[in-house]
Amino acid sequence: MATTDRHAVPPATLALAHALSAAERGLAVIPLSRAKLPALRSPHRDDPEPALCRGECGRPGHGVYDATTDPRRIRELFAAAPWASGYGIACGLPPHHLIGVDLDTKSGTDASAALRELALRHLFTIPDTVVVVTPSGGRHVWLSGPPDVVVPNSAGRLAPGIDIRGAGGYLVGPGSRTEHGVYSTVPGTAHLPPAPCPPALLRLLTPPSRSHRPEPAPPDPQHGQGLVQFVLAAHEGQRNTRLFWAACRAYENGIGHDLLEPLVDAAIRTGLTDREARATIASAARLTGNQP
Repeated sequence: MATTDRHAVPPATLALAHALSAAERGLAVIPLSRAKLPALRSPHRDDPEPALCRGECGRPGHGVYDATTDPRRIRELFAAAPWASGYGIACGLPPHHLIGVDLDTKSGTDASAALRELALRHLFTIPDTVVVVTPSGGRHVWLSGPPDVVVPNSAGRLAPGIDIRGAGGYLVGPGSRTEHGVYSTVPGTAHLPPAPCPPALLRLLTPPSRSHRPEPAPPDPQHGQGLVQFVLAAHEGQRNTRLFWAACRAYENGIGHDLLEPLVDAAIRTGLTDREARATIASAARLTGNQP
């Protein structure tokens, strides 16, 4: 007969402890739900018009814009979200200006090999730094950036299976418990500070200056239809992953808003609920630097 440990520490208590420890290292944090999303809902969710507030109202619930290193404020955020089981670490903020290199395993590609190939091609090496293992076997490599460079979020732009968490994004912190398991640091890396991002890699992560940027081509309707078909072809177990990938591509190509409803409709036809589909697309919008 199974027994339960009466003395087990509640997940929210563990998450708070890990978050406070991260804050001591200068890492700004927010509470996360088991779905890896910000645990606190937007205070503007019932407003008749979409709000562009990023925390100026003073209320919690603005996602990564709630991130803080203040222990008192962190405790307040977790007290408001007792269901939180993890914490997110905001990227791009001082003093570390954190950049997260997310090496995915769910896309059917070897993201670690792709990063090694990029390193060989562009003559850089990944320094010793914090590396976090995800429940799916992926890895988050932590790097620090210079204070005067803004690294945007991207998904698959650098190489298939490699996502970048930059300004406005966040990483799931080690010790967080999610629906699929616990995030943990690779042995021997937990004590390390985020190492400086190699200059050659940093150049790959930053967009060219506007003065040298060519005029964007008009959106290709066929490309949008291809993304919808990609979602429609999803089998069970692929639905969220395919929808997320397609939504990221849509937002990166400037057609995310136009494809929102077609992607939602396609996802529903594969078996997702309307709420699940919209939440996944909203996550893709945040990751690519777009407000849903």
